[in-house]
Amino acid sequence: MRRSWDAIWLVAQREFKDQIRDWRIVVPMAFLVLVFPFIADDTTRQAISFMNRYGGGLILDNLIPFVILVIGFFPLSFTLVVALEAFVGEKERGTIEPLLSSPLEDVHLYLGKLLVGVTTPLLFSYLSIGIYLILVSRRNVEFPSAYMLALILLLTFAHAVLMVSAAIVISVQATTIRAANLMASFVVVPVAFLLQGETMLIFWGNEDVLWFAILAVVLLAGLLVRLGLAHFKREYLLGREIDTLDFKGMYRVFRAQFVGGAKSIFEWYRVAVFDAVGRMKQPIFIVVVLGVVAVLAAYFWVVAELPPYLSNSPERMESFQQMVGDNLTLLEQFQEHVPAPLLFLYNTRTTIVFLLMGLVSFGTLGLTLFLMNFALIGGVLGVANLIGFSPLLAFAAGVLPHGVFELTAVILATAGMLKVGALLVSPNTERSIGETLLLALADWFKVFIGLVVPLLAIAAVIEVYLTPVLIKLAFPFL
Repeated sequence: MRRSWDAIWLVAQREFKDQIRDWRIVVPMAFLVLVFPFIADDTTRQAISFMNRYGGGLILDNLIPFVILVIGFFPLSFTLVVALEAFVGEKERGTIEPLLSSPLEDVHLYLGKLLVGVTTPLLFSYLSIGIYLILVSRRNVEFPSAYMLALILLLTFAHAVLMVSAAIVISVQATTIRAANLMASFVVVPVAFLLQGETMLIFWGNEDVLWFAILAVVLLAGLLVRLGLAHFKREYLLGREIDTLDFKGMYRVFRAQFVGGAKSIFEWYRVAVFDAVGRMKQPIFIVVVLGVVAVLAAYFWVVAELPPYLSNSPERMESFQQMVGDNLTLLEQFQEHVPAPLLFLYNTRTTIVFLLMGLVSFGTLGLTLFLMNFALIGGVLGVANLIGFSPLLAFAAGVLPHGVFELTAVILATAGMLKVGALLVSPNTERSIGETLLLALADWFKVFIGLVVPLLAIAAVIEVYLTPVLIKLAFPFL
């Protein structure tokens, strides 16, 4: 362990010296750190004056934490160029060969660059935040608590690791500095959207809610670090001079994996689709377990937390049941307002959204959406229990008929998406990131087209034409 840290620190020292000697990095960042807090302080003064004049206590109370978060983000976005040039910059300058020919291991090279890439912008961010806090302490405004400041600083640290780890992955895969800098938008823009979501948590939530944002960003950053380590090869840096988009080659690789050598549709199902499902046993098990946990957790949470907001008197429960009974007539109009083809398209689109969200988060966001859908089922069953209905009978009549097909389809699609993310962060010296992603997507689309789409079509027909009838028949026994 000591030897590995010494090797990482050796690479980091070399990188630190290169950055300190380069005035083109130090001077702009020093100017940004020293000037931007004063601009932010003046903006804060004007905002305080405006809020005091026209009202807006909620915004005013959370103004300082919001500005601190923004101040921490700006130095990170500007110093991202240092991380983007970590490997491809040295390659263009001709200094990468001595580094790669050293006896250092790949993990030492990568983590050394990552350490410098995170430390430099983080120091600038914290220095800028410190100057702003000194300036704002003179203002007549409520100063953030030490707890809130600690959360903001932790969130800034998580942003730094996330952005730098993504930038170094780009630096390893890019062939020129120009290409790496152009791809920087794929780092800055998503984190900017993430910053907007965190701003909503600051203004509309409480301090503890920020822990969810911190944990989410740290998890995503850890997966990006894992992705970079899994696909970092020094030979790859030296042997590649230019990237070209070989669409024909990509199509051949995707088609070969998708078809699987099958000569007929029946053989395709046997050798391609079911074989892909067989390789998804572990993700399917994980998804099923998490889905059951989400249903049960939501059910027991509703049963435990919702009663204080409801009157449990028999008259109140009877009125709820009567209201539900009166609304059963709306089920007859369900197929008119939501025909089966429209419901099928909606469910198919939702499944594809799961995949897209999973691709940008290595499966975590897609899995989160999956858990939210299953938690909704548990919440509805919990409400049914509170108003005097049998949750088991409600599930059997209202969810199970079409849920056998729909939930199976969602589980298969989510498990396939989870496997795509797992393959990306798994070490594989034989394939690049692009080839790994292409093969994983081919497997997902095999399962999606072969099983998920037919199951969703059957579920839509049952949900529109059969489930409403079963609910009306079962209602007197609920």
